Amino acid sequence: MGKSLFIDLREKELHTYLFDSRGGSHTLRETSTYPVSGQYEFSLPDAVADTEYAYLSLPLSFLNFRVIELPFSDRDRIREVLPFELEGMILSGSDRVIFDNVVLGSAGRKFRVLAVYIEKDVLKKILDKLRSFGIDPVVITCLDLREKTRDFSLPDLLIPAGTEPQDRVEPAIEEMRKSLINLRRGEFSYTRDLEQSKKSLRLTAALTALLIIVLSATILLKIISARSEASAVKNSIRKEYKDLFPDDRNIVNELYQIKSRMKELREKEDVFVGVNPLDLLVKLSAIERQGIVLNEITEDRVNIVLKGEAQSLSDIQQIKDRLESILGDVTIADSKTSGRNTMLFTITAKEKRG
Repeated sequence: MGKSLFIDLREKELHTYLFDSRGGSHTLRETSTYPVSGQYEFSLPDAVADTEYAYLSLPLSFLNFRVIELPFSDRDRIREVLPFELEGMILSGSDRVIFDNVVLGSAGRKFRVLAVYIEKDVLKKILDKLRSFGIDPVVITCLDLREKTRDFSLPDLLIPAGTEPQDRVEPAIEEMRKSLINLRRGEFSYTRDLEQSKKSLRLTAALTALLIIVLSATILLKIISARSEASAVKNSIRKEYKDLFPDDRNIVNELYQIKSRMKELREKEDVFVGVNPLDLLVKLSAIERQGIVLNEITEDRVNIVLKGEAQSLSDIQQIKDRLESILGDVTIADSKTSGRNTMLFTITAKEKRG
């Protein structure tokens, strides 16, 4: 629950109404009265400064009034045109006063508008005086004006109101809920909440910037760590590659070159997988090869090639016949005389399937 302070400034005295406020409800807590000397000389205790929001009511004698007719009733539009409408009516010029307005009623297509204004110098002195006590009113209105606009008569504005303070509490509550006028406009606009919002936004922006810096630093450290790990892995791969292929001196991309080696091995897989050279040698050792020398034996998954040297063509035929007992499709592919008066031969065969 917050506290709201309504300051009722009158010509000879100042009344304060302290409320306990929650939402749109205001409960009177205490009232106080202070003397006023001159137009702006008054004093307030420090205790009244401990409020969430303050409201100020000015006496009628501080304000000036004009009644004009306009073809529209929107108060925001009226505020825009008032300086031009009243330029010739204000001796000091419209740029030296603060305006607001009250729509009094309509006649035909015209609306009667009560223009309410106060000189900037007067308003500044009052606000400076209140700020010296730590008070910055959110609304500046006039309690007497609310009563007089109920049954408006321009001459009535010249008659000071004589209502007792206790009779002004309910009108004060009405003004806090929805003020009839508010002279805190232009250069005198209420900015405390705005400044607090700006401070909050600046703090949020600073914290966001700090968070971004921390996140950036964390990401940077992770990138550096990842690069270091990648470099270590690359060096490990290079070392393993050198151990596997010591003859390869031209190492450009270890991973690519390993993949290339693997591809070569896969291509040779069909040649070597399923070949049992030891079994072939055992079978060859079991046959008689007198006068026959085998110089080269080649075996893959399909063919067996035997190259050797014999004393005569008949010896070649004999070895062919003997090979047919352990191999299939045995054929003398080539035979010719060597320079040593022997016969060179090539025999092809295939593994005999059971």
